[in-house]
Amino acid sequence: MRIVAVTSCPTGIAHTYMAAEALEQAGRAAGHEVSVETQGSAGTSALSDERIAEADAVVFAADVGVQGRERFEGKPCVEASVKQAVNDAAGLLEQAVAAAEQQEAEDGGGVHAEGEPGAAAEEGGAGDVGSGTGTVTAGDAGAAGSAAPGDGAPAPETKVTGTGGFGSNLKQWLMTGVSYVIPFVAAGGLLMALSYALGGYDITEAPPVTEHFDALSLTSWAALANQIGTLAMDFLVPVLAGFIAYAMADRAALAPGFVGGAAAVAVEAGFLGGLLAGLLAGGVVAGLRRIPVPRAVAGVMPVLVLPLIGSAVVGTLVFVVVGEPIAVAMQAITAWLNGMTGTNAILLGGLIGAMMAFDMGGPVNKVAYTFAVGGLTTGSETAFAIMAAAMAAGMTPPIALALATKIKRDLFSPAEHASARPAWLLGASFITEGVIPFAAVDPLRVIPSIVLGSATAGALAIGFGSTLMAPHGGVFVLPLVGGPLLYLVAILIGIAVSTAAVLLAKSIGRGERTPAEAPVTAAA
Repeated sequence: MRIVAVTSCPTGIAHTYMAAEALEQAGRAAGHEVSVETQGSAGTSALSDERIAEADAVVFAADVGVQGRERFEGKPCVEASVKQAVNDAAGLLEQAVAAAEQQEAEDGGGVHAEGEPGAAAEEGGAGDVGSGTGTVTAGDAGAAGSAAPGDGAPAPETKVTGTGGFGSNLKQWLMTGVSYVIPFVAAGGLLMALSYALGGYDITEAPPVTEHFDALSLTSWAALANQIGTLAMDFLVPVLAGFIAYAMADRAALAPGFVGGAAAVAVEAGFLGGLLAGLLAGGVVAGLRRIPVPRAVAGVMPVLVLPLIGSAVVGTLVFVVVGEPIAVAMQAITAWLNGMTGTNAILLGGLIGAMMAFDMGGPVNKVAYTFAVGGLTTGSETAFAIMAAAMAAGMTPPIALALATKIKRDLFSPAEHASARPAWLLGASFITEGVIPFAAVDPLRVIPSIVLGSATAGALAIGFGSTLMAPHGGVFVLPLVGGPLLYLVAILIGIAVSTAAVLLAKSIGRGERTPAEAPVTAAA
């Protein structure tokens, strides 16, 4: 059969492309023609209209909203998380084939064809988004949030409605917001960290560069980097809210989401306020779109009426109703972070580290990372220590598994040895997803081992007093770390713990699995 697929993960760096390669390999093995569109951070490799028209079925392996979903309208489709595609690409293709055959048997009547979500969900491991792998028509996929006829809004299939319950949809909406925030956080955080390295922590007191800038002064350049970085970080909450709303109710919800996020900043409701503002904006606009309107008004609904009413309602709610309670909660969280010392801080570092490794870039990992990044906005030393713990823990797993393949080569398959080569750089670059090929082959031994090592690295990073204001960069931002030598020691100890644990676990169960049994997806 001819099958097309779309893969997309929150960061658009690793899972997106690993899922695509896994689907392509599984397609070749099964004799199907599989074409994949990757919607990643490097851009979208769009499928042609002709290829889509010829397709018998569609696979959506996405943790965030699929862009241009309306192009696949009328095709039987299977929905899954990117990790399910990495772990069980063959199973997803089997479901796509079954959906295509059932639609053909039903004369293309657009019925809801039930797949077999259980097996793929079980294979997906602990980090699956939880949406399940149901097989649905494109029309069914958009039904949950479809607009009223004639309201002039975009086709309902473009919305991120998903096929699971509210919980799985909520995760997808939040992950969509986080995926758009990450570039702002990375750019702003790295520029601010660079400014502190060049000009010291009092660089924030420098006058605006519009009033004084000396091209020959290092301090002026540090002030410039700090002020640009601060501007980028100021977008964090509005962008988060705006794209959560966009994921829920399309473009008409962008303005209310951004306005709600800006209002959350104004009342000092912070990151939590942005989350709630985005959900409010998406819900309000989705509700307004369900109201039937005269055809004469439908044309201006998405560009005037919905943004206007949505912004007014959400802004009012944040300023008058929910903003103050959330601001109080944020102040309490900030005070809690500032008050954490000693054993409590070390335990928190261990918990953050364990979460970073638990699903290797999945929702649990993103919760820990988002918590660490959100803490940067508080400006507390404990928050900077938590960011250091998160990055140390995220770097540990890929390097540990790559090292393990060098120490005991016979415990790993040829595909795992091939995956070890890029894992060194991925780990050093703080891309935890580099360990996924190893966990996909042997999750029961690999996942506990990397969780143990990452928890160790996170706890030691805080215990050693390391701090970090850059939200990404791995070893390449080591000069910006407070206490860099001990920080490196924490990472190396975490790597040693994970390496020893995985070698021990694989040695104990060596007779239960031979290298030849490694699935083809391990090379993804």
